[in-house]
Amino acid sequence: MSRSKKTRKVGENNPKLAPRTKKSERAPARKKQDSGNKAGSRQNPAAPKGQKRAGSDKQDIRLGSKKPVALDIVKEKVAQPKQPKLTDEQLLLQLEEDPRLNKLLDQLEEGRELAADDQQWLERQLAKIEKLMEKLGITDLEQADEAPSKGHSDDELLEKFESGAELLKQYQDN
Repeated sequence: MSRSKKTRKVGENNPKLAPRTKKSERAPARKKQDSGNKAGSRQNPAAPKGQKRAGSDKQDIRLGSKKPVALDIVKEKVAQPKQPKLTDEQLLLQLEEDPRLNKLLDQLEEGRELAADDQQWLERQLAKIEKLMEKLGITDLEQADEAPSKGHSDDELLEKFESGAELLKQYQDN
């Protein structure tokens, strides 16, 4: 019989190779199923499940706690009691007695120019005061009307001053 050389060519009768598919299209390979014991199982035999729970009470005390320890002193926040809200009258008095407001108003009366920040702050404060006065029913016109209505003449003012001097003498005598 004559010798025939082996070839890689596939004849018509031989099985055909499946076409190559991309790796992303192929089904992911499953992990090989474990058979047998883990490494080191001869030295550390696994206890049955029933005994494992009972033995958990007897742990090695040398291992210690795994709980983290704070290395710095943490100050506890003290809850500050909330201050009661001010009434509108109290808020108005507080705004009017503000030393910065009085200082800026004095500067305006003297004719000095204010910085832009101070001017904005002053306008905001005056707007707040106006709103509170409207809410309380106080108007500047009423206060302006009260002052001239008292209309003291020079003679009346002199009498009032002298009577005050008499009251002072009475107080000193007692």
